[in-house]
Amino acid sequence: MRSLNDITGEIVDAALKVHRAIGPGLLESVYERLLQSELTRRGVGSERQKSLSFDVEGMHFERALRLDLLVEQKVAVEVKAVEHITAVHKAQLLTYIRLLHLPAGLLINFGGLTLREGLHRLFNDPAFPASSTSRHRRDDGIS
Repeated sequence: MRSLNDITGEIVDAALKVHRAIGPGLLESVYERLLQSELTRRGVGSERQKSLSFDVEGMHFERALRLDLLVEQKVAVEVKAVEHITAVHKAQLLTYIRLLHLPAGLLINFGGLTLREGLHRLFNDPAFPASSTSRHRRDDGIS
């Protein structure tokens, strides 16, 4: 079984390969497909445009979230193709990993000249409930 660091490392490495080969300027859906293809080639399991359900405050929401990629059932990947990542992009991914009780998420922006500034690895601290404030979540800022 792969560790969380191994999984996120494979995703980042695959994203770098895709960005170097293609560069910026395409639709997010193109980068999603290319990234998933590269992960599959490496033997890393992933599902694209995965509809997921969640429970919050005693209510069930059926297929209320759609992840760009769910990798190894552990890491949510949000693919962007924008000029700059904003706080809203990070907040969206943090909400996803918190509601789905996933340990980590990657926000990958293929819209920049280099991928380095567009990579953000976010962690969910499962010790805190879904109603926790943002101070209990981390962004390791690999950008």
